Amino acid sequence: MRLPGSLGPLVLLLGLELALCRGQVASQYCGPQGQAERLHFTGLGKGRWLDPQARPLGSLDPLYRMVRGFLDVVQLNPFPEGLVRVALNEPSSVRTSDVVRYEAGYVVCAVIAALFLLIVPTVGFCFCCCRCRRRCGGRVKVEHKSMACERGSLMTFLLLITLLLLTGVVCAFITNQRTHEEMGPGVRAVPGMLNSLQGLVSDVPKELQAVADQFSIPQNRVLDELDGVGVNIGSTIHTQLRGTVYPMLASLHRLGQDLQVSLDHLQLLNSSTVYLQNHQEPLGSSLQDHRHKLLSLLQDAQCQGCASVLSHSQLLELGANFSQVPSVISVLQKLKGVPEANFSNMVQKDNSTFNTLPLLTAMETADIVQELKEEVTHIPEQVRGLSEGFPGSEAADRWRQALAEAENSSRPYLHMIQKYERYRWIAGYVLSSVVLLVVICNLLGLGLGLWGISAREDSSHTEAKGEAGAQFLMVGVGLSFLFSGPFILLIFATFLLGGNIQTLVCRSWESQELYQFADTPGNLPPSMNLSHLLGLKKDVSIPSAYQQCKKGAALWKVLQLNGSYDPEKHLDINKYTARLQEEVRKFRVDMKDLDLLNEAAKRDLEAFRSSGIEKIDYPSFLAQVHKPVLKVDILKLIKELEKLGQAQTESALGQQLKQEAQTLQALYQEKILLQQAHAVALNRSVHALSASASNLQLVVSETLVNASTLKTELPVRAHWILRNESECFLNRELAYFNQYGDWAREMVTKHIATCQPLSGALDNGRVILCDRIANPWNAFWFCLAWCTFLLIPSIIFAIKTTKHFRPIRKRLSFWEGLDFFPRLPSPAHCQRVRCKLLISEGRSPVSLDACITCQEAASFWVAKINLYYSLSFAESTS
Repeated sequence: MRLPGSLGPLVLLLGLELALCRGQVASQYCGPQGQAERLHFTGLGKGRWLDPQARPLGSLDPLYRMVRGFLDVVQLNPFPEGLVRVALNEPSSVRTSDVVRYEAGYVVCAVIAALFLLIVPTVGFCFCCCRCRRRCGGRVKVEHKSMACERGSLMTFLLLITLLLLTGVVCAFITNQRTHEEMGPGVRAVPGMLNSLQGLVSDVPKELQAVADQFSIPQNRVLDELDGVGVNIGSTIHTQLRGTVYPMLASLHRLGQDLQVSLDHLQLLNSSTVYLQNHQEPLGSSLQDHRHKLLSLLQDAQCQGCASVLSHSQLLELGANFSQVPSVISVLQKLKGVPEANFSNMVQKDNSTFNTLPLLTAMETADIVQELKEEVTHIPEQVRGLSEGFPGSEAADRWRQALAEAENSSRPYLHMIQKYERYRWIAGYVLSSVVLLVVICNLLGLGLGLWGISAREDSSHTEAKGEAGAQFLMVGVGLSFLFSGPFILLIFATFLLGGNIQTLVCRSWESQELYQFADTPGNLPPSMNLSHLLGLKKDVSIPSAYQQCKKGAALWKVLQLNGSYDPEKHLDINKYTARLQEEVRKFRVDMKDLDLLNEAAKRDLEAFRSSGIEKIDYPSFLAQVHKPVLKVDILKLIKELEKLGQAQTESALGQQLKQEAQTLQALYQEKILLQQAHAVALNRSVHALSASASNLQLVVSETLVNASTLKTELPVRAHWILRNESECFLNRELAYFNQYGDWAREMVTKHIATCQPLSGALDNGRVILCDRIANPWNAFWFCLAWCTFLLIPSIIFAIKTTKHFRPIRKRLSFWEGLDFFPRLPSPAHCQRVRCKLLISEGRSPVSLDACITCQEAASFWVAKINLYYSLSFAESTS
């Protein structure tokens, strides 16, 4: 669509400016490719880090809380700072009264244990002697009405106590095994922690050097990207400019073609006009002669049927007058030598030049890229001296020596702990098995005893089941008495050690009272001065050092190193990157070879614009070309003359008409046909030029303006894109170095030169000692004590219940015996009676139905009374 008038160039210029602005705004965004990729560095400092020991969570937590609550009740006194100070500095000055006062709760527990150890075995010995004389654990001698209720209550209580014993012994087995499983790894972890802490300071320079060596990672990445920076920037410029350059080149190519077509039409118009004008007058004279001759022949009186042809012959003359069309010689003179330029070759050359822009940019930036590579190859002095500036040699020696001594001195004790822990585990396993055996005996005794009781109604029953149940209960009682001493001794030994670890060490460790105690001057002997051994700064206390290390403080902020150290001074590479920025900003791109419109083409367009081709009087041309060359259809006229000549009776006249037709035919072939051909060509050229001249002039003007503007704007825009892409490239390369700097800072301050492993070791030690060892240890003696003290009611209820499982021996009075015999029947019921037969000697009475007469029942009753008296007398005498 063409824009009319003078608004076209203005709108196109505005469009070009908007396109340039949009291109600039778009190029300011670097895009995803302009973003720096994430570099992968090798992690350091992992060897010095201890795996954090987490407090184990599980189903035993309620039990652990119960035990800690019990120990808090037993030990209500706070941390004995004075007593521990005296014990560490002057062990011989420790007073027993102070120890007893602090351990009052444990003393009370010791008294209870001593009483248990004295009373229970003594009672067991007495019971054993009594049982040997068959005075204890016998049988129920008198059956009474409440015996079933009493027996059920005893069995229920015994069963409940047995279930509680079972629960306790299961917990004892679990906690005993848990203690044994945690003790070995916990003890073995101590040397590992001390050994890993030895390199906390001494290994820092070596790992700092490893950090400095990894500067090669961003360095190599930047060197790789420098190899293709020129081509990449040139490609970006080409991509962002091709939306403007390609349409402009296509427009120039079309304009060159349109210009050539217009010139051809103009030349054809001129040649056709000249030809038509030059041949118009001779042709007119010939036509005039032929017209007069034809009219004279046709008007002859002897001419038959000539009236119709006469009218056509009168029109034998020229229709168009080409002498009236304007001359275009002046326009052709102005366009002389046009086209001087070959627009097709020009566009092809510009297109080739534009397409080689990435390569040209790479060639123009090659020298600067080489300088950048040489600059990047050098490692900054600050980074190279990262490890050399760390001041830790004296502190490292003192630190390593103290930890090595602590490790060597702790090994014998750790071996001893592991040895005695094995003995404790075996003893705990054996005693827990004894409690489990007591539980099994109680359950078997209750089961067999209940079976024996339910079978007493059977006449074929023997008392073997009940007796076996009673024996199982007595075995449980015997085991309880026999092992009560070892029980209480193991419980008190483990209780005294585990309880004091929890109340004296773990509780104060968790509340950080131990750190406060160790930091107070005079509390520790000079050989155990932790502040000196650890090399802490004078203004840093042990609790403060622990808190700072827990937050990840650097070594030089906590330890008293022989000098100062600032990692920022070594990791500041701004001077290094400033040189890179200066070199990158030297990038240039030259687009002078991209002419778009050379001088010859400009001259052609200027000549065409000033030629006045749009001012030619095309309507005059159109007015004549629309007229026919002849007013008459000469071919039709020739045919009519030939027919008319044949139709004449007068042969001479007919012959003349035929001759005239032949003459006109020859004229048509020689002159009229050529005149018509040039008229057709003139018509085509006039229409083509009249339709395109004005628009073509506008396009030429617009192209000249646009080409001139674009010639000026393209270098500016290319420079802006180059600068933007250079900044994107620079930012990406700096981002690699910044990644290294951030990683190095984090690695130095949080992983290498950090004292966090020290706080981690202290936390791990507390978790291992208190949460993984002390908790199951204390839970074990708590569960075993639970079972041990439940043995007392178990013994009592077992002995009581045993009597009900043995055979019952009855003592019956006379009147009690009478209840078992039927009354004498009345005379009205002499037919049949129901009798009860009492079987003595330990048997229950069995109901028998008998059909006897009243006389037989009376004699049977008298006989049984005599038998009862005899049996009662015999039993009383025995």
